[in-house]
Amino acid sequence: MLESKNCSTVRSDSPLNWYALHTRSRHEKRVAERLLSRSLETFLPLHRSRHTWKNGVHVDVDLPLFPGYLFARATVHDRICLLQHPGVLGFAASSARPTVIPDREISALRTATESLKAEPHPYLNNGDAVRIVAGPLVGMRGILMRRKQEYRVVLSIEAIMRSIVVEVSEFDIEPEGKAVNNLGAGLRVWRGGVNR
Repeated sequence: MLESKNCSTVRSDSPLNWYALHTRSRHEKRVAERLLSRSLETFLPLHRSRHTWKNGVHVDVDLPLFPGYLFARATVHDRICLLQHPGVLGFAASSARPTVIPDREISALRTATESLKAEPHPYLNNGDAVRIVAGPLVGMRGILMRRKQEYRVVLSIEAIMRSIVVEVSEFDIEPEGKAVNNLGAGLRVWRGGVNR
């Protein structure tokens, strides 16, 4: 069965997959509203943050959990339509094609944002240089390691060329140096067959 859509004719029996859309800065909500008005399923995870304006007023604001990204469910044929929406820069991709995000990951993310207090946190890879920002080792620098479900930081004493490993909470560390992409290492923006 064929359905007529605004930008093309697509097969309704094509499977729907979730994709991460890269949007212009601070356009996530507007893009999500536009896609919803076109009957495309979207998911924009938000978190509540308290901001203080210049006049001293405190306001609770809903901000995107992943700034610059939202999730849309579409068929392979709808991907071109998604790229034509104002504010959409491209797809998050780890190869030459947009990366499909499994339904179970979107479900887990929905559950976490609806029932738990989720907040943004810098993405950390095994082997990344980190700085400890809380606890008795505050200010120390090391290399992040993971053992099963625990975070560990290798601290080195260069003068004696020895290292120790300590267990830390993920909330007690931050990446050393520049900010890291929230969606993961290796993600590129895919825009109609061109990687950026």
